[in-house]
Amino acid sequence: MPASPPTPDRTDPASPTRRRLRAVMTAVFWGGAGLLLATTLMGGGEDPPDDAHGPHASRAVATAPSAETSTGPAESGPAPTQSPAKQLPRSRPTRLQIPSIGVDAPFTALAINSKGQLEPPPAHNTNLVGWYAKGVSPGELGTAIVAGHVDTTTSAAVFARLGELEKGDRFRVQRADGTSATFVVDETESFAKDDFPDERVYADTPDAQVRLITCAGDYDRTAKDYTENLVVFAHLV
Repeated sequence: MPASPPTPDRTDPASPTRRRLRAVMTAVFWGGAGLLLATTLMGGGEDPPDDAHGPHASRAVATAPSAETSTGPAESGPAPTQSPAKQLPRSRPTRLQIPSIGVDAPFTALAINSKGQLEPPPAHNTNLVGWYAKGVSPGELGTAIVAGHVDTTTSAAVFARLGELEKGDRFRVQRADGTSATFVVDETESFAKDDFPDERVYADTPDAQVRLITCAGDYDRTAKDYTENLVVFAHLV
């Protein structure tokens, strides 16, 4: 069982520990403890969010050559600058809206349990999504984690249609500060729970990204869990 993710460093907005959720979710994203039937890792019937782009590489700090090592004459004119990545200040998400698949759901905060696993949203509410509250908020620089059930013991849940999202689809996250963050899907992919790519899904990113995660694949009645996780990679626009 992986260790709990590090608490974000609020004093340093560029801190990797603030933007990174390491291997919080194991191959079995919410291990079914405390849940009934197929309610593990967003295995509920929640409507799917738009796709998101693939994960970026970890942020790298470029270094310019020093004056002592420079062999050529200094060039005139201003030095080229790189546009900062689009991002929003930290703010609690309040509602996820994905019109193309009929999703309009409120958020609840999720935490890490004593086993080092991310707790799922309450199984009795089929129209509810959760976000890892000690991690990045949607729209903030880094990778925000949003989870939802694909179904419950009685009906489909909020991410039931998540797999319908395609590259280029858009969705919105309403935030407590009154702003709205719009994301575009870059990629949607399913991964076997026993071979879940933690680094790819939770790695540091140089811009504001979101991962929408739910259950997928076949339902294993013995393990009382789905065999796969569906992940939507998306970035802020």
